[in-house]
Amino acid sequence: MNEVLKAIKERRTTRKFKPEQIKEEELQAIIEAGLYAPSGTNQQPWHFTVIQNKDLIDEMNFEAKEVFKQSDNEFLRKVGFNDKYKVTYDAPTIILISGLNNNHYTEVDCAAATQNMLLAAHSLGIASCWCGAPSAAFNGGKKEELISKLNIPEDYTPFYTVLLGYSDNTPSKGPERKENTVQYLR
Repeated sequence: MNEVLKAIKERRTTRKFKPEQIKEEELQAIIEAGLYAPSGTNQQPWHFTVIQNKDLIDEMNFEAKEVFKQSDNEFLRKVGFNDKYKVTYDAPTIILISGLNNNHYTEVDCAAATQNMLLAAHSLGIASCWCGAPSAAFNGGKKEELISKLNIPEDYTPFYTVLLGYSDNTPSKGPERKENTVQYLR
């Protein structure tokens, strides 16, 4: 089977990571894959912030949970008040994907970059998780402080995070794909 198609079918989300940091060359290959994502009119409206500082990761986790505590959603409130739950799943590396404001396709373009990074990580034996929860930290009272600490450029909005590390569990087999989701008009 084609290696790209194989990676697409085999990649699974991991939420349990070993504490060891991924290798620099692996990180750079994953970032490069994100940079080569397609984007509307080739605007490349993304900015990647690589976070490997445990204190910053813990702060993002704390701030996201503070936002969840105030949510109207019962599940998110439970997450916010659960002392043992970490929205970052103890991943040693996080890539925060931010998008340029006032660009028509920014969020879609950032999603394409995110998927490229997930597939690259899988191809290198690196576990990953596409996670929006840590970005909730930018919806709370410490938003500006976090943006400053993480040096997110002006006019960019944090969208997603890619959690990276070495898996500390056995990946599950993928669920069956839903039927009747493709229609052909020939």
